Amino acid sequence: MRELLTGPKRFTELRAGLPGISPKTLSSRLRRFVLLGLVTRTAYPEIPPRVEYELTPAGARLEVVLATMGAWAEQDLPRTGAFPIEDR
Repeated sequence: MRELLTGPKRFTELRAGLPGISPKTLSSRLRRFVLLGLVTRTAYPEIPPRVEYELTPAGARLEVVLATMGAWAEQDLPRTGAFPIEDR
């Protein structure tokens, strides 16, 4: 979702912004977001085919939620000890 806040993107652009995600996982999540009405998928009849993903108005409204979660993580997550550093 966060990657689409700046505007429509193609699958390869989304994948580049999400290092470590497999194509299968990204594809599955995009399909789910489309079904939930958070993202639109537009296929253009070109050669080669072009598909773009874009947030719907409902998806765009999640920006506030994501920003709030990010602010919380920056302020409070290090303090929670949720990710202790192991001695090796």
